[in-house]
Amino acid sequence: MTFNPDADVSGNTARRRGRGAVVAGAGGVGLLGIIALIAGPLLGIDLSGLIGGGGATGGGSEPAGGSVIENCETGEDANQNVDCRVASSQLALDGYWEDQVEPYRAPGLIIVDGSTPTGCGTASNAVGPFYCPPDETVYIDPSFFTLMQQQFGASAGNLAQLYIVGHEWGHHIQYITGVMDRYPNNGTGPDSNGVRVELQADCYAGAWIGQMTQEKDKNGVPYLEAPTEAQLQDAVNAAYTVGDDHIQEQSGFVNPESFTHGTSEQRKFWFANGYQNGLGVCDQPLTLAGGEL
Repeated sequence: MTFNPDADVSGNTARRRGRGAVVAGAGGVGLLGIIALIAGPLLGIDLSGLIGGGGATGGGSEPAGGSVIENCETGEDANQNVDCRVASSQLALDGYWEDQVEPYRAPGLIIVDGSTPTGCGTASNAVGPFYCPPDETVYIDPSFFTLMQQQFGASAGNLAQLYIVGHEWGHHIQYITGVMDRYPNNGTGPDSNGVRVELQADCYAGAWIGQMTQEKDKNGVPYLEAPTEAQLQDAVNAAYTVGDDHIQEQSGFVNPESFTHGTSEQRKFWFANGYQNGLGVCDQPLTLAGGEL
């Protein structure tokens, strides 16, 4: 379990969008998009088309803003259903960040089913979770967690899934507080702004998880239970799995000059640092010398 079974999570505003599966990726960078960007230069080929804005496929119609996440009323529903789990995490994340950022405005949260258009291109089940700044929205296809398990060796349990949502929320915080403007994209490499921003988002996710039991529903019931040691190890494992070096090893090459998110050890460290020490340490990835990251 991760959610308190008795918690009321019916207030989430997440929506589901998309019909059918596609092979195109998204303009935002998810895990498979990262692989395409990393592997392409290393192999001498252009894979950028994999993360371009392809159109959605499949039939059916839905409301323009998306449909509600059905059967998502209690913490027990969130424990049993991954779509509800992702949707319900919104409540605890918004509650936490409302206390940390003034003024705070919540991002949107879209559960992607197959593919859906976004302000950053097409979100599809061919890329991992990402935050799209023009939309101020987090897009997550929960099948990504299965991909982590099957192709990248992650356990990707409940708390690890919440870490990933919390990481994407961290990018929204960076956007609304001006971090993205102060540390714009300046290319790749172990000392790049991209790596620094990603490590800070890992730290933000850890800081939230360290305090997540403080957020309560309208009846005073905590949304989330305190994590067990096994759950924390699972979350750390997820951070490790999405390190640049671990991902690059899948293609047989490790090129630090193409890093965009940081090494597995760095990602694990900054998640744990945020969890243990709180937000006070989370500005450090932006300012430390490259060799100290």
